Parts: sequence; structure tokens; C-alpha cells
Amino acid sequence: MYLEQIKNSIFVTNTIKMKRVLSLLVFSMFLNGCDDGDLIQEDINFEDVTAQKCSTNNIIYKLKDSEALIFEATGVTFPTETTSQELNISSANRVIYRFYNGTVSASTICESIPPATPIVTGQWTATGGKIVINTTAVKTTDEKDNSTKITGYKHNITFKNITFDKGNGKEQIYETFAFGDYIISATPLPFSFNKTLEQCPSSKQLYDYNSSEALILDVDSALIVNEATPLNAPRTGLISDTKNKLTYRLFSGLVTDAYFCNTTFPATPVVTEEWIAVAGIANTSGIIEVTTTVFGNGFKHTVVLKKVKMKKGNSDFILGDNYIYGELLTTN
Repeated sequence: MYLEQIKNSIFVTNTIKMKRVLSLLVFSMFLNGCDDGDLIQEDINFEDVTAQKCSTNNIIYKLKDSEALIFEATGVTFPTETTSQELNISSANRVIYRFYNGTVSASTICESIPPATPIVTGQWTATGGKIVINTTAVKTTDEKDNSTKITGYKHNITFKNITFDKGNGKEQIYETFAFGDYIISATPLPFSFNKTLEQCPSSKQLYDYNSSEALILDVDSALIVNEATPLNAPRTGLISDTKNKLTYRLFSGLVTDAYFCNTTFPATPVVTEEWIAVAGIANTSGIIEVTTTVFGNGFKHTVVLKKVKMKKGNSDFILGDNYIYGELLTTN
């Protein structure tokens, strides 16, 4: 009986030891499996952080506590029109993720001599992938007349198949990594015309201008007639590329009356922006209305542009439901 108890005790002790060894073996396998870089993935998440840009260089960045996501866009041109572009991550277009031993600020990223603290404790550097930038105009709408103005451009930045070197012989790959929106403000076009129209004697082209801009209408001659229109029955026409073409030009220098009514437009002042009206649709948009009344010994022609959309490249804005182009005085 005593012998039997000793045997059972030895069996139980050995069983416990085997269980401990087996547990240690399983735990060791688990650690090794987690250490292969595939099962545990450290994540970069700046989704709710606003992108900012250094004023003295081409660095666009996001900061979150002790982390920084940095996009050095030396080889990127951010356009002022709606477009899309795709670039390679390279030495000119670098992407870096850094973590620090303290709270990071703009001065840490932007200063040519960064502050001594916080100190970089780790860095992931992108070694490959694509940068996709989709640019769209930021607009404001005047609810009184439904006119729109472009006040900026939003550049949505996404990294495709981006590979980060984590600095310890391991890599982190994101098939799609959304950096977010980088918004550049834009000064709205002036459109500060005096509404007093002039007409070229030969081409009959209408124009209005101030010091730096001009709005030119290659008007259909049938719309400007020295005859009063009936009440509430203006002459109408549609904007098109060949008849009733409307062009807005912004200049880099002073524009004068001498610029107009030439066979070709002079090279100076230089045109920095040109917007052309989209072709009109009957009873819907791009409509020209001319109301003519007797004025002294002549006539006054009031020209109104209805629901006209101006376009440059893929960007556009709307003049409004009823934009008063101006008044033209003529004599018999």
C-alpha cells in the first residue's frame, strides 16, 4: 500500500513537470510566431489630424502627441485647378513616420535647426510606393443669387502600396494609406467691373475692364439693335464657342483701352488666367438677355448673363442666376 502511494506521487509529480515544460514550449512558440513581423502590426493612424505645411520649405506634416507623419513634397507641384496626378515615392518625395520621447510641435519639423527636445526615438522611412494627389476646387456659394467663388484648392493625398523600412530589418506595407487633405487658399477673382460696356467698331465685340481684368463678349450682332425691346421681352441668345463667346481674363499688369479692338490681342499685359464660358442650353443655362430702351438721342442696351458657368481646365464657377454684365450706349 505504501509502495503504491509512492508510485502515484512520482507519477503526479512527473505529470506536473511535463505540463510545465509543455506550457513553456507553447509560450516560446507563441513568442517566436509573434516576432516574425506578420502577426503583430504596428499601425500608423493620423486620420483625424489636420495636415499643415512649413512656411519655409516643402514639408507637409501631421502631428499627434509624440508622433509625426512627414511628407517632403519637393518634387510636387500643387495645381490651382481640378486634376489628378500620380508620383513615385523618391528622394524628392519622401514619406517618413517618426516617434519622439515627448510632445512634438511645428518647430520640431520645420526649423532648419530643430530644438534639442523632443528627441527622435524611432523612424520608419518609405522606400517605395505611389503618391496619388486628387485636386478639387473649394467653393463658396452666395445663396442670394447662386453664384459661386473658388476660395481654395483641396489636394487629397493617398499613398498606394507604400513600403516602410522600420529600421530593424523589417518592413510594413500598406496597400492604401490615406494621408488626408492639404488645402491651399486662393484669392477669388476680383470681378470688380464698373458695368459700363464698350463696343469695338468693326468686330462689334463688347468688353468691360478695370486695371487688371477684362470680361469680353463676342456678341451676336442680332442682340444689339437700335430698337427698343417690348416690355418683358428681351432679345436672347445662348453662349457658345463661335457665337456669343464670353471670356474672362486676369492680367499680370495694367490693362488699358488700347488692348481691345485689335486684329490680335497684344502680348502685354500678360494674361495669367483665362476662363471661358460653357456653351448654353436653351431655357436652362448660359443665356444672354439684352433689353433695349430709348436713352436721350440714342439707346441703352442692358446685358444680363443668366446661369453662366465659367471654366478653366477642369475647374469652374458660376456667375449666378442673373449677372448684370453692363450697359452699352449707342446712337443712330
